[in-house]
Amino acid sequence: MMVEDAFSAASTLAMTGWVTLAASHFGRLRWIRPYPEIIVPLLLSAAYAAIILAFWTSAEGGFSSLADVALLFRTPEILFAGWLHYLAFDLLIGAWIVRANEVEGLPFALLLPILALTFLFGPVGYLLFQSLRLARFHKLDLA
Repeated sequence: MMVEDAFSAASTLAMTGWVTLAASHFGRLRWIRPYPEIIVPLLLSAAYAAIILAFWTSAEGGFSSLADVALLFRTPEILFAGWLHYLAFDLLIGAWIVRANEVEGLPFALLLPILALTFLFGPVGYLLFQSLRLARFHKLDLA
């Protein structure tokens, strides 16, 4: 049950990071930027490192084949470490998108769904943001 509790705590922590990241878009709330951009990813990364150090040698499997990855993630602690990896990196990409958008200037109405997609489906949000950047750069008509 300890892994389940840690899973819930990490997921809640990540969600607070995403909410504050979206809120930090507004001028008067930029002071909260270190929380989603630095503090939350550091906490998730530290938890990830601790779990990997504690459980890596006891886990079966590896990264040489899909079957080995499936075997590796049968260990609940390693599966949780994988979840932490996703949470940390997706939030880092979300933070990068918000910073990059300060230059791009996409409206918040477009940025918010991009952040939601990045939170839920990491690479899809990143792909959408980069596609919109490319479309603006090349002045393509999106209508």
